[in-house]
Amino acid sequence: MPSDARMVPGNPRKTLSVRDLGTVDITALRDAVLAIPDALWDAENASKPNKFEALDRTRHIVFRFVDSVRDWRGSHDRPLWADWRALLQPVMDAATKPYGYARATFPRVMLARMAPGGIIHPHVDANPAASWPHKIHVPLLTNPQVGFLIGERVYHFPEGRAVEVNNLGRHAVRNDGTTDRIHLIFEYFDEDQPAPPPIA
Repeated sequence: MPSDARMVPGNPRKTLSVRDLGTVDITALRDAVLAIPDALWDAENASKPNKFEALDRTRHIVFRFVDSVRDWRGSHDRPLWADWRALLQPVMDAATKPYGYARATFPRVMLARMAPGGIIHPHVDANPAASWPHKIHVPLLTNPQVGFLIGERVYHFPEGRAVEVNNLGRHAVRNDGTTDRIHLIFEYFDEDQPAPPPIA
Protein backbone atom coordinates (compact mmCIF):
# COMPACT_ATOMS: atom_id res chain seq x y z
CA MET A 1 0.00 0.00 0.00
CA PRO A 2 1.40 3.45 -0.85
CA SER A 3 2.41 5.40 2.23
CA ASP A 4 -0.09 8.16 1.40
CA ALA A 5 -3.01 5.82 0.62
CA ARG A 6 -4.89 6.68 3.83
CA MET A 7 -4.43 10.44 3.59
CA VAL A 8 -7.66 10.90 1.59
CA PRO A 9 -10.71 10.33 3.81
CA GLY A 10 -13.42 8.09 2.44
CA ASN A 11 -16.61 9.62 1.10
CA PRO A 12 -19.26 9.50 3.86
CA ARG A 13 -21.91 8.78 1.20
CA LYS A 14 -20.27 5.50 0.20
CA THR A 15 -21.78 2.24 1.40
CA LEU A 16 -20.06 0.36 4.20
CA SER A 17 -21.17 -2.99 2.75
CA VAL A 18 -23.50 -3.32 -0.26
CA ARG A 19 -26.11 -0.87 -1.58
CA ASP A 20 -28.77 -2.36 -3.85
CA LEU A 21 -29.44 0.04 -6.74
CA GLY A 22 -32.14 -2.02 -8.45
CA THR A 23 -32.57 -3.87 -11.70
CA VAL A 24 -31.38 -2.26 -14.93
CA ASP A 25 -31.92 -3.29 -18.55
CA ILE A 26 -28.67 -4.90 -19.68
CA THR A 27 -30.06 -6.65 -22.78
CA ALA A 28 -28.30 -4.69 -25.53
CA LEU A 29 -25.05 -4.30 -23.62
CA ARG A 30 -24.96 -7.96 -22.62
CA ASP A 31 -25.50 -9.12 -26.20
CA ALA A 32 -22.69 -6.87 -27.42
CA VAL A 33 -20.30 -7.96 -24.67
CA LEU A 34 -20.93 -11.65 -25.29
CA ALA A 35 -20.01 -11.06 -28.94
CA ILE A 36 -16.57 -9.62 -28.12
CA PRO A 37 -13.94 -11.97 -29.59
CA ASP A 38 -11.29 -13.42 -27.30
CA ALA A 39 -8.60 -11.68 -29.34
CA LEU A 40 -10.02 -8.28 -28.36
CA TRP A 41 -10.26 -9.27 -24.71
CA ASP A 42 -6.62 -10.36 -24.81
CA ALA A 43 -5.41 -7.23 -26.60
CA GLU A 44 -7.27 -4.83 -24.30
CA ASN A 45 -6.21 -6.75 -21.20
CA ALA A 46 -2.57 -6.56 -22.27
CA SER A 47 -2.75 -2.75 -22.48
CA LYS A 48 -4.96 -2.10 -19.44
CA PRO A 49 -3.85 0.54 -16.93
CA ASN A 50 -5.18 -1.39 -13.90
CA LYS A 51 -2.48 -4.03 -13.54
CA PHE A 52 -2.97 -4.81 -9.85
CA GLU A 53 -1.65 -8.08 -8.40
CA ALA A 54 -4.89 -8.83 -6.54
CA LEU A 55 -6.77 -9.11 -9.84
CA ASP A 56 -4.88 -12.29 -10.72
CA ARG A 57 -5.96 -13.55 -14.19
CA THR A 58 -9.17 -11.50 -14.46
CA ARG A 59 -9.24 -9.83 -17.88
CA HIS A 60 -10.42 -6.26 -18.39
CA ILE A 61 -11.53 -3.94 -21.14
CA VAL A 62 -11.07 -0.41 -19.82
CA PHE A 63 -13.14 2.38 -21.39
CA ARG A 64 -12.32 5.26 -19.03
CA PHE A 65 -9.59 5.62 -16.41
CA VAL A 66 -8.21 8.15 -13.97
CA ASP A 67 -5.26 10.28 -15.06
CA SER A 68 -3.55 9.50 -11.75
CA VAL A 69 -4.34 6.93 -9.05
CA ARG A 70 -3.75 9.76 -6.58
CA ASP A 71 -6.85 11.79 -7.60
CA TRP A 72 -10.31 10.85 -8.91
CA ARG A 73 -11.02 14.30 -10.38
CA GLY A 74 -9.04 13.83 -13.58
CA SER A 75 -9.95 11.06 -16.01
CA HIS A 76 -9.80 10.30 -19.70
CA ASP A 77 -11.46 8.24 -22.40
CA ARG A 78 -9.63 5.23 -23.76
CA PRO A 79 -9.96 4.26 -27.45
CA LEU A 80 -13.02 1.99 -27.19
CA TRP A 81 -15.14 4.46 -25.20
CA ALA A 82 -16.38 6.25 -28.32
CA ASP A 83 -17.60 2.98 -29.86
CA TRP A 84 -19.21 1.66 -26.66
CA ARG A 85 -20.60 4.77 -24.99
CA ALA A 86 -24.07 4.42 -26.54
CA LEU A 87 -24.39 0.96 -24.98
CA LEU A 88 -22.70 1.71 -21.66
CA GLN A 89 -24.20 5.09 -20.79
CA PRO A 90 -27.86 4.01 -20.48
CA VAL A 91 -26.91 1.19 -18.10
CA MET A 92 -24.73 3.47 -15.98
CA ASP A 93 -27.38 6.21 -15.92
CA ALA A 94 -30.07 3.74 -14.85
CA ALA A 95 -27.84 2.25 -12.13
CA THR A 96 -26.98 5.65 -10.68
CA LYS A 97 -30.46 7.17 -10.81
CA PRO A 98 -31.09 6.45 -7.09
CA TYR A 99 -28.30 8.85 -6.10
CA GLY A 100 -30.02 11.85 -7.67
CA TYR A 101 -26.82 13.75 -8.44
CA ALA A 102 -27.36 16.68 -10.82
CA ARG A 103 -23.73 16.75 -11.98
CA ALA A 104 -21.70 13.59 -11.81
CA THR A 105 -18.69 11.95 -13.40
CA PHE A 106 -17.66 8.39 -14.19
CA PRO A 107 -13.87 8.41 -13.74
CA ARG A 108 -13.36 4.67 -14.34
CA VAL A 109 -15.47 2.41 -16.56
CA MET A 110 -14.53 -1.16 -17.47
CA LEU A 111 -15.61 -4.71 -18.13
CA ALA A 112 -14.13 -7.46 -15.97
CA ARG A 113 -14.16 -11.08 -17.14
CA MET A 114 -13.32 -13.89 -14.73
CA ALA A 115 -12.99 -17.41 -16.11
CA PRO A 116 -14.23 -20.50 -14.26
CA GLY A 117 -11.92 -21.14 -11.32
CA GLY A 118 -10.85 -17.51 -11.29
CA ILE A 119 -10.22 -15.47 -8.17
CA ILE A 120 -9.65 -11.90 -7.13
CA HIS A 121 -7.56 -12.01 -3.99
CA PRO A 122 -8.69 -10.26 -0.79
CA HIS A 123 -7.71 -6.61 -1.01
CA VAL A 124 -8.70 -3.03 -0.36
CA ASP A 125 -8.77 -0.41 -3.14
CA ALA A 126 -6.00 1.54 -1.46
CA ASN A 127 -5.12 4.06 -4.16
CA PRO A 128 -6.33 7.55 -3.19
CA ALA A 129 -8.39 7.94 -6.37
CA ALA A 130 -10.61 5.06 -5.22
CA SER A 131 -11.45 6.63 -1.87
CA TRP A 132 -14.16 9.06 -2.98
CA PRO A 133 -16.24 7.68 -5.91
CA HIS A 134 -18.97 5.10 -5.45
CA LYS A 135 -17.83 1.70 -6.81
CA ILE A 136 -20.67 0.11 -8.79
CA HIS A 137 -21.01 -3.36 -10.30
CA VAL A 138 -23.59 -4.51 -12.86
CA PRO A 139 -23.35 -8.26 -13.54
CA LEU A 140 -23.80 -9.04 -17.24
CA LEU A 141 -23.00 -12.76 -17.04
CA THR A 142 -22.71 -14.87 -13.91
CA ASN A 143 -23.54 -18.22 -12.36
CA PRO A 144 -24.74 -19.32 -8.92
CA GLN A 145 -21.23 -20.35 -7.86
CA VAL A 146 -19.79 -16.83 -8.08
CA GLY A 147 -19.23 -15.40 -4.61
CA PHE A 148 -18.29 -11.79 -3.78
CA LEU A 149 -16.76 -11.49 -0.31
CA ILE A 150 -17.25 -8.13 1.39
CA GLY A 151 -15.99 -8.03 4.95
CA GLU A 152 -17.03 -11.37 6.42
CA ARG A 153 -20.07 -11.99 4.21
CA VAL A 154 -20.27 -13.64 0.78
CA TYR A 155 -22.80 -12.22 -1.69
CA HIS A 156 -24.07 -13.40 -5.06
CA PHE A 157 -25.15 -10.62 -7.40
CA PRO A 158 -27.62 -11.67 -10.15
CA GLU A 159 -27.43 -10.51 -13.74
CA GLY A 160 -28.84 -7.04 -14.30
CA ARG A 161 -28.92 -6.08 -10.62
CA ALA A 162 -26.79 -2.98 -9.97
CA VAL A 163 -25.00 -2.72 -6.63
CA GLU A 164 -22.56 -0.38 -4.98
CA VAL A 165 -19.87 -2.24 -3.04
CA ASN A 166 -17.57 -1.13 -0.27
CA ASN A 167 -14.23 -0.99 -2.05
CA LEU A 168 -12.49 0.50 1.01
CA GLY A 169 -13.11 -2.63 3.04
CA ARG A 170 -11.59 -6.06 2.44
CA HIS A 171 -13.20 -7.75 -0.57
CA ALA A 172 -12.56 -10.66 -2.90
CA VAL A 173 -14.25 -12.75 -5.60
CA ARG A 174 -14.30 -16.45 -6.53
CA ASN A 175 -15.84 -18.09 -9.57
CA ASP A 176 -16.40 -21.71 -8.63
CA GLY A 177 -18.81 -22.25 -11.52
CA THR A 178 -18.32 -23.56 -15.06
CA THR A 179 -19.03 -20.32 -16.95
CA ASP A 180 -17.42 -16.91 -17.11
CA ARG A 181 -18.41 -14.05 -14.82
CA ILE A 182 -18.52 -10.67 -16.59
CA HIS A 183 -19.30 -7.43 -14.76
CA LEU A 184 -19.59 -3.84 -15.86
CA ILE A 185 -17.67 -1.97 -13.14
CA PHE A 186 -17.57 1.78 -12.85
CA GLU A 187 -16.95 4.62 -10.42
CA TYR A 188 -19.28 7.56 -9.89
CA PHE A 189 -19.13 10.75 -7.87
CA ASP A 190 -21.05 13.98 -7.36
CA GLU A 191 -19.17 16.98 -8.71
CA ASP A 192 -21.18 19.26 -6.39
CA GLN A 193 -20.25 17.40 -3.20
CA PRO A 194 -17.52 19.13 -1.16
CA ALA A 195 -14.45 16.92 -1.32
CA PRO A 196 -11.01 16.85 0.29
CA PRO A 197 -8.09 18.40 -1.59
CA PRO A 198 -6.00 16.20 -3.86
CA ILE A 199 -2.79 14.67 -2.58
CA ALA A 200 0.19 16.74 -3.69
